[in-house]
Amino acid sequence: MKILALCMGIPERLAGKSYKTGIFKRAINGAVMIDAEGLVGDAICNRKHHGGVDQAVYIEGSLTLDWWSRELGRPYEPGTFGENMVISGIDNRNISVGDRFISGDLILEVTSCRIPCATFAAKMNDPKFAKRYAVAARPGIYCRVIKAGVAEAGMPVEHQAFVGEKISMPELMRTVGARLSEPDQARYLASPIHHKLRAMLEAET
Repeated sequence: MKILALCMGIPERLAGKSYKTGIFKRAINGAVMIDAEGLVGDAICNRKHHGGVDQAVYIEGSLTLDWWSRELGRPYEPGTFGENMVISGIDNRNISVGDRFISGDLILEVTSCRIPCATFAAKMNDPKFAKRYAVAARPGIYCRVIKAGVAEAGMPVEHQAFVGEKISMPELMRTVGARLSEPDQARYLASPIHHKLRAMLEAET
């Protein structure tokens, strides 16, 4: 398992939109520092919904991207979905909240899944793509940075599974915004879930 690509972007305007976005990511050459806010120098334009300490790094697994390449009928270029990092041998469906990715000094911890939005659909030039992405149930992976470090494509990655009860990326995508049963609510709150999701769940108790 290794880092296949690190991707960064600059503020760019979507066709037909008045705002700029940082969703246009491209693979970079060389090493990059990753701190508590993510890849140093990467553009994050809408900080209400993107970025922050619990969404510092957005990961896509290579096995999931291979699946999307077949679905889209074309080779997948790193950064197409706005991801910061592509890791080999990962199927997003097998990743859970609390899992960790370790590469060199860098330690990332999974906090939540990617929820597709209108900006994503516009970037893909398909108004129905957000729904298509949701139906596929292979959401991207958001992480917080437990320990900062320098990363580079080609570096080995260790995947450490969360030792508690699992909340997979597909399950989380399916249940975001839904009313949970008491056992599920307790299970979610026992995990290192994104602070916004935690606040929503605590408000329901």
